[in-house]
Amino acid sequence: MHDSIGIPTCFSSSEKDTDDAPATFTRSGQNVFMSVYRTKLAGYCRLITITWCKNLLLHGLSVSVQGPDGDEEIYQCKVELKPWSFWRKQGSKQFTVDERTVDVVWDLRAAKFNGETEPRSNYYVALVCEEEVVLLLGDLKKDAYKRTRCRPSLIEPILVSRKEHVFGKKRFLTRVNFQEKGTKFHDISIECNTIVNNKDKSFDGFDLVLEIRVDGHIAILVKHLQWKFRGNECIHINEHKVEVYWDVHDWLFEFGSNPRHGLFIFKPVSSAPSLRPSPFSSFLTLTQFAEPEEENIDRNESSSKFCLFLYAWKVE
Repeated sequence: MHDSIGIPTCFSSSEKDTDDAPATFTRSGQNVFMSVYRTKLAGYCRLITITWCKNLLLHGLSVSVQGPDGDEEIYQCKVELKPWSFWRKQGSKQFTVDERTVDVVWDLRAAKFNGETEPRSNYYVALVCEEEVVLLLGDLKKDAYKRTRCRPSLIEPILVSRKEHVFGKKRFLTRVNFQEKGTKFHDISIECNTIVNNKDKSFDGFDLVLEIRVDGHIAILVKHLQWKFRGNECIHINEHKVEVYWDVHDWLFEFGSNPRHGLFIFKPVSSAPSLRPSPFSSFLTLTQFAEPEEENIDRNESSSKFCLFLYAWKVE
């Protein structure tokens, strides 16, 4: 159905991913959270991807910087946060982007993860280039500026997309803030249930139902999922319109020992009229519609540019 999904190898000692990396990490049940920002670094507007990984042994943090003009060349820095090496929870690391030094500085000593893959509070991760903090994550901003002794960048980074890989048997959870300047996080729950339907013999007399809940309330209910495994629907969250896409073909029709993933896309939409893809559009068209566009960093961006990609990996 889909192209292969390349899950970052945050815990690999090699800087290059192996060909079988996606299969290896899906089998390991590794949760992956990726946030993509657009800002100016080393003289060019670039996409910077911050990736948090977690498995049974350790946490991983990876920083990837795209080449100029959207080149495929990727500059990467990886940090392993092993539980028995507490000193690694505070540190710094350098890598080079177009012959310019970029410092990754972090302090996770008091970080509160609350059982999640990425920290909730009491931490910072800073990217520094040419004596400017070009990207700063976390709530300990004063501590970050004091430690780096660098000024904030004049260009504020823009969060353009978030990609999450989560594992479960039938229920998948995440939290998301759809407004770039807002502080309200919404709890999203996705669940696939089976009910008895003696009228439909196609799935041995069972009917599949997909529930998507926002803050505990049902936002989307898809019955007869075996016939409606791809689609889209518009919902309202705090008076904001959000377009939701789903593609769960592999959940139903792919068999084997490896986990199967469904894709869910949540995209805030502006009130201005725009062309929307058909619910029966191909997966490629759907993904292209939701991916961030390359635009001038100095333009005024709206929250509708943000997009959440949730890869829900079903394990037995």
